Formats: sequence, structure tokens, C-alpha cells
Amino acid sequence: MKKRLLALTMVVAMAASLVAGCGNSSKKEEDTTGSTELPEVSLTMWGSENDQEILREMADAFIEKYADQATITITLDVESESTCKDTILTDVEAAADVFAFADDQLNELVQAGALQEVTLNADTVISDNGGEDSGSVQAASYDGKLYAYPMTADNGYFMYYDSSVFTEEDVKTLDGMIAAAKAAGKTIAMDLANGWYLYSFFQGAGLELTLNDDGVTNTCTWNATDTDPTGVEVAQAILDAVADGVFVSLGDTDIVSGIQAGTVCAAVSGTWNSTTISEAWGDNYAATKLPTYTVDGEQVQMSSYAGYKLVGVNAYSDNVGYAMLLAQWITNYDNQVYRFEQKGYGPSNVEAASSDAVAANPAIAALSLQSAYATVQRVGGNFWDPAATLGQILANGNPDGTDLQELLDTAVSGIEAAVE
Repeated sequence: MKKRLLALTMVVAMAASLVAGCGNSSKKEEDTTGSTELPEVSLTMWGSENDQEILREMADAFIEKYADQATITITLDVESESTCKDTILTDVEAAADVFAFADDQLNELVQAGALQEVTLNADTVISDNGGEDSGSVQAASYDGKLYAYPMTADNGYFMYYDSSVFTEEDVKTLDGMIAAAKAAGKTIAMDLANGWYLYSFFQGAGLELTLNDDGVTNTCTWNATDTDPTGVEVAQAILDAVADGVFVSLGDTDIVSGIQAGTVCAAVSGTWNSTTISEAWGDNYAATKLPTYTVDGEQVQMSSYAGYKLVGVNAYSDNVGYAMLLAQWITNYDNQVYRFEQKGYGPSNVEAASSDAVAANPAIAALSLQSAYATVQRVGGNFWDPAATLGQILANGNPDGTDLQELLDTAVSGIEAAVE
């Protein structure tokens, strides 16, 4: 705790000195002999394996920017955004000063005291990313306070399709897509046995999954009987969609293989597969928001999770002030544009996201269309296994003929279970 208090004190001191220093490039520390000596600052930064080269470029540019204020050393290490939380919580004090992580990890990191609240240039960060009500800022916030720097806004899903099979009218509805794919002798793929994707049907119909105030347990209304539509009607709609074998459940790897083999002509996936899919379909490569689907005779827009990648600062860093500046640096407008140009990552920075180059990217444009029907992912860990089981049973056509209300009640019981 003593080290954490020291780190927090340093934030205030560093914020004042760094802001002042930015306006006076000759300001240096003097010792008693009259010589000048720059402070030495050592930082570690974690990022995905695929981003090491681009992070090195950004780190070197940061070192050069502040070369007149400090002698900065930045060491990079590989840590996947998907596993970052687990590694950090093993030993927070041993974790990197700056690290990238998926937004659904933010709550647990804050509750563990691992994330430093953004206290340096927070208003700028919020404004650059669309304001307090934007999805990326909400994803980076906890209890009304900003705890991370939005880096990308592309960790969601939408519909890829082969335009030689579908018209723009076909892709508006799942019924229209199934009819066109059936006529072409091909399939439409989605990972129904994954709660992340299955969520789109229930949330779209107004049946909700929310994280409770304790930050670990869930409330789920997927089995509701007094709503319109009911949970059973949504489950039946999924069974109807998979009934003729055109709309199929495939994992991510099999989706890509199917597209490359020519058997899959449309798929629900994300930007990480955009290059492979565009290469497979060539001039016929297209993407758009998720379609509507039929529930009890009515068309319902499919929802989705909007996912963001964030950059956090370790609250136990020995150099919190410079760590915050580095986090802001690698997520600023210029570096989000550069990240898009080099990697195809969708910017969260609103100015970067509105550029012509981003708008011309079919996958990013589709994700933007879907964002109007997307929600920030905030769920407890007990959601995933029951949802996957439910999705697998529905994808298989409910082979045991289990009563749908019973099936949903069982899934919700597991989703809402207490955490032991």
C-alpha cells in the first residue's frame, strides 16, 4: 500500500512538472555543482505479439519527444490483450507500467487496484474519443471515472458476404440471406455455440444480460415469459433459422476454411479476418451490419457486442506520470491513424474514425453500421459456459426435444449462479 500511495502522489507531481516542461524545453534539474542532469525514467510496456514492431516505433518516437525532459528507456514485452488481466492479477506490482487489454477486463482490474485513474489530460482523452457517452469512453470507465485510454473500436462483429451470391436487398434480412445461399448451394456461418455471438439474438429482441453491481454475477432475462417476444419465441426463431442446414454454426477457424473452400458465402465475424476474407472473395468481398431475423412473424434487428481495446497504466508504476503520457501517446490521433494504416485496426478516436480511408474499408464501415445496435460487453464469468451449451443445443436443432422453456431456465440458472 505504501508504494501505491507514493505512485499516486507522483501522478500529481509529474502532471504539474510535465505540463510545465512541455512549454520550456531548456528546463532541467541542477545539482549543487551547477551541472545539469536529466532524470532517468524506465518503463515497461506490454502489447500483443503482432504489435511489437509498431509499438517499438511509437515508443522510440515518445522517447525522442521527451528527450529534453528525461532519459527514457522503454522495454517491450509480449502479452496478449485477451490474457492481460490474468497475468496482471497474478502479481500487480510486477506487471508492466503500460499495457493493452480487452475492455471486458476493466472492471476486475479496477476492483483489484491495478489500474491508475486517468488524471492527466483526461478531458482531452474523453473529447478525442467522442465524449462521455461514447461507447469507447464508457468501456474505459468505471463508476463514472476514466481508468484507461481507448485504443481501438473494432473488437465487434458484423456480416461478411460474397456479393456474387447476395444482393444488397438480400442481406437486410436473415430470411433473404438463407434463401439466396440455399439457391447457390452454399452456407451462412456464425458461431452459435459461443455466448458472445448468441447474445445478438436475445439482446436484439430486448431480452437482456447485465452485470450486477458486485461486478461478478449476472442478471439474465433470456427465459422471460412476460415479454414480447418471449425467450421461447427467440429460441424457436433460432431453431427455425438453422432448420434447413443453410445457416450453420462454425467456429472462427472453420469459418475461414469454409470461405476459402468456397462453401461458406457469408459469415458473422470481426475485423481480424478481413484480410483473409477479402483475399478469398476478391472483387466480390463485401460487409454490412447484421441482418434482421424473424421472431413470431416480426422482423427483429440482431444486436451485438461492441468491443474495444484499451491501454491502461499500472497504479503501482514507479513512473506513473510518464506512464500516463506514454499511454496517451500510443493512443492519440496520429498513432491511431498509423495503426489503422499498418494493421487495419479501427480507430476509437472520432476524428481518425471519420477519415475517408477508414470509411472506405468495408469491414470497418460495416462495424460502424452495426455500432448503432451494439452494447459494451459487461458480463460475469458464469455467463460463458451455460450460454455456449444453450447455443450448441439450438444450433443442433434441439436434438433431444427438450422443452424450450426448460432449456432456457437451465441456461439462465447457470448464467445467474453465484460465484464461489
